Amino acid sequence: MNERAWDKSIEKQLLETWDKEKLYEFKLDENKPILVIDTPPPYPSGKWHVGAAAHYAQIDMVARYFRMKGWSVFVPWYADRNGLPVEVAVEKKYNILAHEMAKTREGREKFLELCRKELDKIEAEHVRIWRRLGCSFTYLRNGTDSPEYRKLTQATFIELWKRGLIYEDEKPVNWCPRCRTSLSEAEIEHKEEEAYLYYVKWRVKETGEEIVIATTRPELIGAARAVIFNPEDNRYKRLKGFHAITPIYEFEVPIIEHPAAKPEFGTGLVMISSYGDWIDVQVIKELGLKPRILINPDGTMNENAGFLKGLPVREARKRMAEELEKRGLIVKKEKLRHSVPICWRCKTPIEIIHVKEYFLKQIEYKEVLKEIAKKLHFKPEKHRQKLLDWIESISMDWPISRTRYYGTEIPIWKCRKCGAKLVPEPGRYYIPWKEEPPWDKCPVCGAPREELEPETRVFDTWFDSSISVLYASGYMRNIKLFEKAFPKNEELPYTLRPQGVDIIRTWLYFTLLRVYQLLGKPAFRWVRVTGMGLDPKGRAMHKSLGNIIDPEPYLDKYGADPFRFWAAAAARLGDDYRFSEQVLKTGKLFLTKLWNISRFVSSFPRPNNNYKLRPIDLVFLGALNDVIRKVDYYYGVELDVHHPINTLYNFTWNVFAAHYIELVKARAYNREGEFSEEEQRGAWFTLHTILDAILRMLAPILPFVTDALYRRLYGESVHLQPFPEPKKEWDTEYAKMLEKILEFNSALWTWKKQHGIKLGEGIETHIVYASEEYEPFIDDLAKMHKVTIRTGKPPSNAEEIAPGVFIAPR
Repeated sequence: MNERAWDKSIEKQLLETWDKEKLYEFKLDENKPILVIDTPPPYPSGKWHVGAAAHYAQIDMVARYFRMKGWSVFVPWYADRNGLPVEVAVEKKYNILAHEMAKTREGREKFLELCRKELDKIEAEHVRIWRRLGCSFTYLRNGTDSPEYRKLTQATFIELWKRGLIYEDEKPVNWCPRCRTSLSEAEIEHKEEEAYLYYVKWRVKETGEEIVIATTRPELIGAARAVIFNPEDNRYKRLKGFHAITPIYEFEVPIIEHPAAKPEFGTGLVMISSYGDWIDVQVIKELGLKPRILINPDGTMNENAGFLKGLPVREARKRMAEELEKRGLIVKKEKLRHSVPICWRCKTPIEIIHVKEYFLKQIEYKEVLKEIAKKLHFKPEKHRQKLLDWIESISMDWPISRTRYYGTEIPIWKCRKCGAKLVPEPGRYYIPWKEEPPWDKCPVCGAPREELEPETRVFDTWFDSSISVLYASGYMRNIKLFEKAFPKNEELPYTLRPQGVDIIRTWLYFTLLRVYQLLGKPAFRWVRVTGMGLDPKGRAMHKSLGNIIDPEPYLDKYGADPFRFWAAAAARLGDDYRFSEQVLKTGKLFLTKLWNISRFVSSFPRPNNNYKLRPIDLVFLGALNDVIRKVDYYYGVELDVHHPINTLYNFTWNVFAAHYIELVKARAYNREGEFSEEEQRGAWFTLHTILDAILRMLAPILPFVTDALYRRLYGESVHLQPFPEPKKEWDTEYAKMLEKILEFNSALWTWKKQHGIKLGEGIETHIVYASEEYEPFIDDLAKMHKVTIRTGKPPSNAEEIAPGVFIAPR
């Protein structure tokens, strides 16, 4: 090797070489086991930060490992281009409202085109970053907004519709007034905020007495349907069967015993309105009460709200509080902090309103999904409970329709005459709002085509992305790939889901639900969950905090491999990982160390025969066996890259370079002919064997430097080599001496330093005494340290420098 040091410019050369060689072009190999990695299709709503880039780099590490283990690995990358994120981004960028633009067909098409252009731009940035990182993904340009993907989404909808698992109903849903669409339970976030608890005077119709009810939502007094108290609360038993008169609106509602009332909250009397929260929904449904809706889909109050009509909810709350105070109806108000549900994308507080939506049944699948969750190989195990807890918490069917635009259209037409819902046959991508119905007349009543009204809504984005594993596995498109990934004779498919902990309740849960409903089996064999990427202070990266860290300046400064080193070393699998430039610097130093080690080893030929191993060689070859087993276990069983990079870093730097290379330098050169040719060749063999294995084990994490070195040393790409296997013949008794050898060397180096002797200098004034177990290694240790070593009992004036190791003056 002529180059004196690693240069990050080599990465660009290798990227071009890999493309020319088509090194990562996926071809299904019938003779290899298949692994389909359901790579997260990212939302192109903004540039990746370092945490996101690290997440995808880790996925690539896992893919590279399995390839080396002989698997046929398909790891597609495409963007999740549907849903609210891009719409919200476009609305903000151009200061427009989708709902206004989309009132006409031309306006809707123009809005969709703006979304497409925005997505194309951001997707190109994502692709540039993962390519620069050396990720070996197969780039599918057909993202979730492609006709190919949307055709598949619609086909799964048609199948579930025919089986009665999807239905339309008008009922309360979580609703974002800003996005003007329903949200699933999984799309709700919560934020803490300060509010007032108002103690409001009501009147009992039958007795005329005053009662006081505490509420944080006085604007919904006009939506009251009942007043409840807990059956155990003796203060109010006398009111059972009476009626309360609502303040200001002056209509009566029943006073009822119900366990949903908490005696310790407020006064113990609770107003049930339509709808303050999901307890209201539950009680109104349970008691068979007719809801009285006060809030419009745009978040303003309707005519039922009387003098509050037209006001946004929060203004209405303030106005109602003022009116109650003016009339002397507020006893007191208390400040409190409480959790407010908000839209996961635009952060607007959500409301519960009555709308007609399409729902996918999920309540009846809770128990079977919990059983499936227990069967998956979940890494790390600690995150499995998050999935189980989420499944347990689900309380309503999944509303899958959205009153939005950039998404897969719901393939339904409705006959105005007979009311029939018409669903076409699967096989192509349908756009009902834009195209003619696929029937000449209503197939139910014979009404002319003009009477067939198109559905204008789209699917929830998770309805699309929840079939990503089926899309990646060739479902309904590539039969050979799909049947190999989802074999009929096995319960678990050969699929891997790598994802963040933050979307367990959405992407993971919805995928398990949908695949089970379609195929009757689990969606995955393995689930690999990573923590969240944090800034150096341990904070999540958000635009609002101004702490987004762009990966590209660091890739330009250090190169991809040091960045990947940090991505692997930052945290154990499943834990949050902080960005640290210092770890990038450590990674860069490690590349330099690897290069220097390789330059040294390249000085010697690699023998295949006529070599003799000395006991000291077998110590380190036995240690190599242990490292191979440990690294292989963490890569393959735990799907972890943190332990492998730390194990290999320590072994390479602190064992191989610091100890073995120093021990065999003299024998490798053999300038004075002190060793036989076979023993010299034994040193060469061991040096090459250990370095070769290190490069192969590091290749999934550091693909550039390992490939550059392997091609220079051995003439081939490291990425075409198998993962190293331990050799039984190296599992000798000598392997147990590794720690003692390291301890011996470290103790003697420390002693030299304390006595002002350079590490490479000999010790003529002292003799080292070692216990009998060091006997096979005395010659090698003595030559490295240039000291006389004897076994046996040390003299009385000897100083113990390590257990069983003494040094004494001559």
